[in-house]
Amino acid sequence: MLDLKFIRENIDQVRQAVANRQDTAPLDEILDLDSERRQKLLELESLRHQRKEAARERKADRETIEEGRDLRAMIKGLEEEVRSLDKQIEELLLQVPNIPQPTVPVGKDEGDNPIVRSWGEPRSFDFKPAPHWKLGESLGIIDFKRGVKLAGTRFYVLKGLGAKLQRAIISFMLDLHTAEHGYQEVYPPFMVKRECMVGSGNLPKFADNLYHDEEDDLWFVPTAEVPITNLHRDEIIPPGVLPIYYVAYTACFRREKMSAGKDTRGIKRGHQFDKVELYKFTEPTASDEELEKLVSDAEQVCQKLGLPYRVKQLCTADLGFAAQKAYDIEMWAPGCEEWLEVSSCSNCGDFQARRADIRYRPASDAKPQFVHTLNGSGLALPRVLIAILENYQQADGSILVPEVLQPYVGQKVIK
Repeated sequence: MLDLKFIRENIDQVRQAVANRQDTAPLDEILDLDSERRQKLLELESLRHQRKEAARERKADRETIEEGRDLRAMIKGLEEEVRSLDKQIEELLLQVPNIPQPTVPVGKDEGDNPIVRSWGEPRSFDFKPAPHWKLGESLGIIDFKRGVKLAGTRFYVLKGLGAKLQRAIISFMLDLHTAEHGYQEVYPPFMVKRECMVGSGNLPKFADNLYHDEEDDLWFVPTAEVPITNLHRDEIIPPGVLPIYYVAYTACFRREKMSAGKDTRGIKRGHQFDKVELYKFTEPTASDEELEKLVSDAEQVCQKLGLPYRVKQLCTADLGFAAQKAYDIEMWAPGCEEWLEVSSCSNCGDFQARRADIRYRPASDAKPQFVHTLNGSGLALPRVLIAILENYQQADGSILVPEVLQPYVGQKVIK
């Protein structure tokens, strides 16, 4: 969340940032409530001063006693009003998105995201490449009908070598990030408390796209970013500990209301999917450099799999709610004939840290400061699975297994 004082003192900048995002925020309401709150705090200070002066005079007559009682009642009433205003302001602040960095290009939609770099050349086929849904069904590794029978639309079942290939991709990515990139693996819960969703920035804005157990007020995670953000909630990290790198596999759950009618064929977009998430807690001065390293770590997965990809910087209108700067990595899928987003890497600054109260001490005698948080997919399935099936397909309908995955799968070809 943004600091209230920052909004008050930089309101024009905040308004422009929200407009550049093509978003809305209750800024006028926040300012009005803030003004009312500050006025009541002045009144409260005056009443407390009066009460202090009356107590100092130590008068015991009935009139002074009654006056003291009246002052106590007025003070109590004002304190309750201030607490109520604090709660209202906080609820409204949770609806204000992060401010994009000055280096983020201003744009109106994803079409304004510039391509930063690309790697690899799309493969040339001497036959017409099939989409993954045809490949998966013909090989017996993706069962769409039984997925729908079990859970409805946007669900499927991976079978045999399809399930093994998915597991292989996850294991490969976890091993790469822990052994070569310095991340510590964690296995978090797939359901979290409400305050965890608030801390990461998913609530209240995205409640309609989340799965929720109302009886216990537990929320299914839409990404491992949510539980990892909250690993250090309400903590002060000691000096010399940052940066902290975490990597986690989780299943992810999203209602996909925002994409109704889109990508209904195949496994590109489902209510449940797997993802390996990269996450960093860093000092503010290092977060921009750490973002570039994070993107590089995700890119290495693509390179080791031998899959063509490109990196795009997100413009203001396409930034995530909590992000102040972000990049997307997209893999080429020749059967679908489209670029598939397999990672979105974001620097959130202190936006999530303020919501979750995550601070650190630069030195043992220093005042605590808010950390910066960064996150990115390293990478997201099933789109990596799609890219492998479609890029490594052969004329006879078989699939070559990428060399780095062969030790995990136990064979070179799926046929």
